[in-house]
Amino acid sequence: MEGIVVPVSFFLAIFAILYVYYTTRTKERLALIEKGADASIFKIDPAASRLSLVKWGIFLIGLSVGVISGYALSMAIDEVVAFFTTILLAGGVSLIIAYRVVDKMDKRN
Repeated sequence: MEGIVVPVSFFLAIFAILYVYYTTRTKERLALIEKGADASIFKIDPAASRLSLVKWGIFLIGLSVGVISGYALSMAIDEVVAFFTTILLAGGVSLIIAYRVVDKMDKRN
C-alpha cells in the first residue's frame, strides 16, 4: 500500500499544475476580451515553434549522450558521480550547441 502513494501523488501534482495553468490562461484571455484588448499575443509563431523543437531535440540527444557516457565512466569512478556529472555536462554542452544552431537558423530566415 505504501508503494502506491508516491506515484499517485506524482500524477495528482502533475494534474493540479496543468489544471491551474489552463484555468489561469483561460481567465487571462477572458479578461483581455472583456477589456477589448487584442488576444493575439497568445498565438504561437510557427517558426518559433519549429526552432523550439530543434532546441528540445538537441537537448534530449545531449542528455542521452550523457547517460551513455556516464555508464561508460561508472566503471572507473563512483556510479552516482559519473552519471550526474556527465548528464549535466552533456546537457549544458547540448544547450550551447542548440543556441548556436538556432541562432544560425534564425539568421537565415
